[in-house]
This record gives sequence, C-alpha cells and structure tokens, in this order.
Amino acid sequence: MNGFYHPGRSLLHRMPAVAKLLTLIVTVTVVAFLRSPEALGIALAVTTLLFVVAGIPPRLALRAVGPVFWVLLIAVPLNGWLVGWDSAVIMALRVVTVVALAGLFTLTTTVSAVLGAVETLLRPLPRVDADRVGLLLALTIRAIPLLSEIVGSVFEARRARGVDRSLRAIAVPVIVRSLQSADELGDALIARGVDD
Repeated sequence: MNGFYHPGRSLLHRMPAVAKLLTLIVTVTVVAFLRSPEALGIALAVTTLLFVVAGIPPRLALRAVGPVFWVLLIAVPLNGWLVGWDSAVIMALRVVTVVALAGLFTLTTTVSAVLGAVETLLRPLPRVDADRVGLLLALTIRAIPLLSEIVGSVFEARRARGVDRSLRAIAVPVIVRSLQSADELGDALIARGVDD
C-alpha cells in the first residue's frame, strides 16, 4: 500500500485518517445503495473532482483505478447476459466509483495512518483484535490489485498465444493462479506466526 501513497499538501492529505476512513465507509455504503446510472455518474464525477482537488496526477489515478477494468471486461458482459445491460452498466459505474474512492484513500493516506485509524476505531469494541483486523485490511487492499494483475496477465498470455477467448479459457487460469497466490500468502503468514 505504501507504493500507492502519493505525498501532498491537499486538504485530503491533511485530513485525519480516522475521519477519512469513516468518510470512505459512509460514502461506499451510499454508493452501494444508488440505483440509477445518473446518480452513479454524479458520484463518479464527484470522485474524479476529488482526485483533482488532492492533486493526484492522472497517471497515478489511472494506476489506482485502471486494473479494475480487467475485471470488468469479464463481469460486465457476464452481468449483461445474465441479468441485463442496465444492471451491467449500474454495476460497472458502482464498481469503478468504489474502487476510485478506495484508490483516492490509499493515494492520500499512509499505511501506518490507516492501521492507526483502524486500531482507533476498533479499540472501544470488546473482543476485537485490532491488529488482526488491520492485517486483514492491508491484505484486502493488496488483494485487489493482485487479482487485477492476474487477470491482466492471463489476458495478455491468451492474446499472445492466439488461444481461445472463451470465459472458461480465461476463468480457469485466473482461479488457479489466485488459489496459488492465496496458498503462498497463507504459507508466508504461517511462517510469521499468524496461523490461528
């Protein structure tokens, strides 16, 4: 996650991590309940404006949001075929907006600030291990671009070989490589004593 942080002096950079995290949670929840493409389009436009306000260069914004488009290449046609194209457009707008908001959060907040904010928010809760929740959050944030990288590399390998572009020809290698990455991560966590 440190690799995504972009130092700056904007209001978003200076905003306390706890306030940013709470705002992110509330905003993502609101976006999840938006049902019209127009409302989601406005939410995406506001999110784009926040990138400008934060002084995030377009190249970094694209790096934070771009990988999700590989996932949408599979999810949108599948959703359009199974549920309908209106639903697919709404899902795509919602996903892009949420990923952009999360990307903006990671670009304007250091890892130590995020973990500190999580601990602060969870400290009052009984029987909650804030360290483990912080670890889970860090792993989740890392898993999103990792999964996008896996999907992207499978697409590139398929295109280079001129192999079948069916959903199964793409999904099977993605699932296998994702499971391999999960096994490697599990082994690394066990080696560090995080095994219960």
